[in-house]
Amino acid sequence: MSTEKPKAKVSIKPDHHVFRGEIVTLRCDIDGEGVTSWQYSWYKDYSNSVFSELQEHTFSPVTESDTGKYSCYGAERGGPRTSNISDEVTLTVSDTVLSVSPQNWLTEGDPVTLICQVYGSSTNWTFSWYSVSSDFKNRYQLLSDSSRGAGGNYTVSSAALKHTGVYVCRAESREPAYYTTYSNTQPVWVTGVSPRDSLIISPSRTQHFTFVSFSLSCEDQSNSDRWRVRRYTDSGQLEDCSSPVWGSQTGSTCTISSTITSDTGVYWCQSESEEKYHPVNITVHSGVILESPVHPVIEGDTLTLHCLYQHSTPTNLRADFYKDGSLIQNQTTEMILTNVSKSHEGFYYCKHSERGESPKSWISVRASSRTSRSEGFSLVIIGVTAGLTISIVIIVLVLLWRYRNKGVRSQSPSSVVQQQNSSQTSEQNQSDPGNNTLLSDSVNQPIEHIYTETELKSTSLLVKTSESSDTVYSKLTLVTHQAAGSNDLTDAEAGE
Repeated sequence: MSTEKPKAKVSIKPDHHVFRGEIVTLRCDIDGEGVTSWQYSWYKDYSNSVFSELQEHTFSPVTESDTGKYSCYGAERGGPRTSNISDEVTLTVSDTVLSVSPQNWLTEGDPVTLICQVYGSSTNWTFSWYSVSSDFKNRYQLLSDSSRGAGGNYTVSSAALKHTGVYVCRAESREPAYYTTYSNTQPVWVTGVSPRDSLIISPSRTQHFTFVSFSLSCEDQSNSDRWRVRRYTDSGQLEDCSSPVWGSQTGSTCTISSTITSDTGVYWCQSESEEKYHPVNITVHSGVILESPVHPVIEGDTLTLHCLYQHSTPTNLRADFYKDGSLIQNQTTEMILTNVSKSHEGFYYCKHSERGESPKSWISVRASSRTSRSEGFSLVIIGVTAGLTISIVIIVLVLLWRYRNKGVRSQSPSSVVQQQNSSQTSEQNQSDPGNNTLLSDSVNQPIEHIYTETELKSTSLLVKTSESSDTVYSKLTLVTHQAAGSNDLTDAEAGE
């Protein structure tokens, strides 16, 4: 039996952000093998006082005063074993709640909607929307286009990098006059389709152990000194790396010398002009972590994951790997997915029967630039094919015209008159309002006018010849057949 202390874990239902008056349940789970009964202890806001000893503690109903950070701890009933205390989980209770649809993590160009709801909501609310600044002198900045928030929804049809940030909302009622409290904070993270700059993390992974060091660098070929690293922690703090509390910045590199769980959050690069790039979700955790890539995986590439444990040598564990809660590989030291596609996008984590499980990490998949180049090459092939088809048709028309011209010159006067009558009769019978003929100016040659008609299935050449005072029209038709399923283009298709 292992003597390692198991880790307690807190969960909140129905959500971390709720209205006052709702029923909220806190639950403490401890994955300790061989222990049949635990005695639980609950703590709030760093206090040493225990406010509950049940595995589940329920607020019915919850009030604003219940807002806070909660953690739990377990001791074996009648036995010597104890657990490590859990990470803190924040519960926010207010009369205004902000949520994001479809999700907080977006790719440039995705739609996103911020949804502001008011407790006991009516149709008389007017909503205002704010971004959260790290400048505490002006913490909430009203969005200039907040009129899009009418009705409680603020929608961006095509998210851009500039929309990366942290938001709150507030509601106002005129009759009677009333302002709600500010809502919970809600982050939105937008990553670029083709990132221009890079956030480099060392060691290169999104999950890190406690009491270790790691660094983050903003790489910009033009001027790296104008970038700084910022973060938004799970506790709702928006901070610069230059803050002496948690990190130190030299140039564009931010270093955290000794990590703690409260370093968990989203980190990104921001320029002096407020440009924001490369948000990365970093988790600091004691025990088991998932080693996964920092940046999105490219379609067609290979994804490799490892499960690491802080207190073993080597750190690599034989574990089970999960995606979106479903087991995908079991009892392996390395999970490998080849030829990755968009369907592999999701939340991944690993689990060991004795050491516990890692936090979840979101892995996104991006389209390969090779796909774009292939599409461009296909368009070039289509253009070349269309050009060759048109050239062949023109050559054939010229050859037929020369052949017909030679035949007309060799005709006798009597046959010319007969052909004139025949051609005029033929044109009357074949008159079609759907065919438009373009006329050219006459030239001082026996061949005075050339007419061309290009349709989907036929190409016609009309020749007007003049001998003495007689006029003769001849119509040469080149018929092209296109088999079903053929890749050949007709003139009409090429013109489109």
